[in-house]
Amino acid sequence: MTLLSVNDPEAQFIELYDRYYRSVLGYVLLRADPGMAEDITSETFLVAWRRFDKMPEPPLPWLFGVARNLLRNQRARRLRGDALLARLAELNHVAEGDVADRVTDREVALAALGHLREDDVEAVILAGWYGLTPQEASQVVGCSQRTYNVRLHRARRRLSDAIKIELALLAF
Repeated sequence: MTLLSVNDPEAQFIELYDRYYRSVLGYVLLRADPGMAEDITSETFLVAWRRFDKMPEPPLPWLFGVARNLLRNQRARRLRGDALLARLAELNHVAEGDVADRVTDREVALAALGHLREDDVEAVILAGWYGLTPQEASQVVGCSQRTYNVRLHRARRRLSDAIKIELALLAF
């Protein structure tokens, strides 16, 4: 990167920030509300700081690409959140005859979760309740994405087995 002749990365980054902040913010403002745009722009420069030594020349297209990816990720999270809200609203809109069944289903699920190990519960909750992708959830638990996928698969299998046991106990 040929921003400054000084070999001070911090000074070079400050110059990069001063030179391109408005351009990146303008790009993001075309795609997001002002509050989100400022957050996405800040995240873009955080990524730039972390990858400063690998930044291509010229940096502006790369910065736009980072901002675009962050916007896409934010939009996907928002859509997952909207879908979760819709499912919750659907669950709250219960017909009179279904109340007992829903209470029973909830109790069975909670009892089954209570029989799982903490790691299993965390894996299921991160994916099922919070809607995190395997990549995001693996960062939360501090393992590789592949390891998390295996944990989630096993946790779901154990949860399914625990639910079957709880349902069998209810049948007696």
